[in-house]
Amino acid sequence: MTPETKPYVPCCTPIDPATLDHKHHIWENKLFLQDDVRQILHIPLNMGKVIPRMWEKVTAADAAPEDAEFLLLACDPSPWKSELYMTVTKEIPGARMTRLSGELISRVFDGPYSAVPKWIKVMDAELAAQNQKALKYYFYYTLCPKCAKHYQHNYVVAFAQIR
Repeated sequence: MTPETKPYVPCCTPIDPATLDHKHHIWENKLFLQDDVRQILHIPLNMGKVIPRMWEKVTAADAAPEDAEFLLLACDPSPWKSELYMTVTKEIPGARMTRLSGELISRVFDGPYSAVPKWIKVMDAELAAQNQKALKYYFYYTLCPKCAKHYQHNYVVAFAQIR
């Protein structure tokens, strides 16, 4: 069997969209490992190095959550930088840790990453209809591009922090 005909073995565990779609969350000091990704106009440059680096720290510290609790959130404070937040079960010595608190609403979308601006507009309209406003957005890209192609879905979870 040549490398071209080898079946793809997925590396990502797919989510059940119903578990996160239109859900309300209260986070009280939710613990995350944090790192940054360099970008050019919101296009990541080194994500393929940052995520394995983060995961290596998590596994070395035996701080990985159960699959159902795992989140890898991205927040873009500028077109040049993305902040990544990976859930962990405990502090990792020497690592950049952060705790997030607040009230959030999540919504699951299925489509290309380039649709994020459209999804923000959809969520902004839904929140406005409820007299709410997003203070900040976090996005959970649930599958890598190869797994999204394999599963024929690209579920992205938008978390809108409303308080």
